[in-house]
Amino acid sequence: MNKVILLLLLFFCFTTSQAQINELGIFVGGSNFIGDVGSTTYVNPNSTALGLLYKWNKTPRHTWRFSYIQSKIEAKDTDSDEIRRKTRGLTFQNNIKELSAGIEFNFFDFNIYNPLERKITPYVFTGLSLSFYDSLFYKYGQAEFDSKQKTLALPIILGVKSNLTSNFVLGLEIGARYTFVDDIDGSSPINQNWQPIQFGNKNNNDWYVFSGLTLTYTFGNKPCFCAE
Repeated sequence: MNKVILLLLLFFCFTTSQAQINELGIFVGGSNFIGDVGSTTYVNPNSTALGLLYKWNKTPRHTWRFSYIQSKIEAKDTDSDEIRRKTRGLTFQNNIKELSAGIEFNFFDFNIYNPLERKITPYVFTGLSLSFYDSLFYKYGQAEFDSKQKTLALPIILGVKSNLTSNFVLGLEIGARYTFVDDIDGSSPINQNWQPIQFGNKNNNDWYVFSGLTLTYTFGNKPCFCAE
């Protein structure tokens, strides 16, 4: 994680020389898992998620966004509404470390350089994530570690944000990540030695969700959002 933070800080220092508005801040919230183990509720945070954010506002409507978020992911069949899962009674824990990059679109113009005017807008973010996790399998009903893995994921984030002052922006967002793997919960191990004990829906990959608050500090030269 220290290397990731160092790279982000170097990137932030470089971007401060650009004549655009920059935002640097934090994400604080929770995470939950959607897959073959545990509850099937889409938004049900049960573990803490923390992260760093950087945004480069190209226009009042379009923002390039980069982030690093990490969280423990856990699920219990006993939390599910499905009788079959409750009876099975499996549990697992995993750790997700995610790097994301993409574009954030504001539904309304969001130029916060007028401190006397309160701005608020819904927004949507999408892009590409690289997620690091542990591949799991089940032995005697217990989730076991097999290997370190990574996967690409597609983030879909919906949120709303407002300026607290001319320099601070507060956001509330919910973001689902669709991964290209099915072994975060151990239901479909990558290792061929454990594949005979696969279970669950083989046609559905794993999802995880980050829900929480963002707080960013704006800095850099005041931009001129002019038509090109």
